Amino acid sequence: MTYMTDIADIRVMLVDDQPLLRHSLAMIINNEAGLRVVAEAGDGADAVAQARAARPDVILMDVRMPHLDGLQATRRICADPSLAAARVLVLSMFELDEYVYEALHAGASGFLLKDARPAELIEAIRRTHRGESLFAPSILTRLVAHYVAAPRPDRPTAALRRLTGREVEVLTLIGGGLSNDEIATALSISVKTVKSHITHLMAKLAARDRAQLVIAAFDAGLVRPRS
Repeated sequence: MTYMTDIADIRVMLVDDQPLLRHSLAMIINNEAGLRVVAEAGDGADAVAQARAARPDVILMDVRMPHLDGLQATRRICADPSLAAARVLVLSMFELDEYVYEALHAGASGFLLKDARPAELIEAIRRTHRGESLFAPSILTRLVAHYVAAPRPDRPTAALRRLTGREVEVLTLIGGGLSNDEIATALSISVKTVKSHITHLMAKLAARDRAQLVIAAFDAGLVRPRS
């Protein structure tokens, strides 16, 4: 289902197999200034088609759906060059770690639980639209608890060889779930400098948002699963 909207609004698409939930979310979002629901889909396959038709800015994506699940739909949407501007925020009743990691690998910009308060949902949409990664506090706590900082590999990856020593430090802390303020404190630098390093990291690693930097930290061996 596709809607008309003001071009200045943040364009949101809802993907969930429960019509009542989509209706409730649409009411919350459409009552917020600057946000508008432009499309809805009840399964992953329709989500891909609707995204290509409506070109939303932010997609709220359920995980468990018929025909094509949310993780597969996210992967297809994020791999489509015509949807490069769209960002996916996975919305789920579950906080299973494998969903978080799979969602990030699929290209999602964040992961929020369905029991989030309306104000948290609106803020999540705005932050996702700004290119920030977003995780429900309980999910971020679980994610960080299952990953620990590891020594830099003896043979740095090609990606790491392009980075300065300070950039590697910042990337490691991003992978550990730290905010810009926390990184600034840990490295005794200003928040402005942290933001500058993040901008350079995104350019060098071809990452479109902070969530992809988290994955880059995992893949480079800077952050590793606990045994």
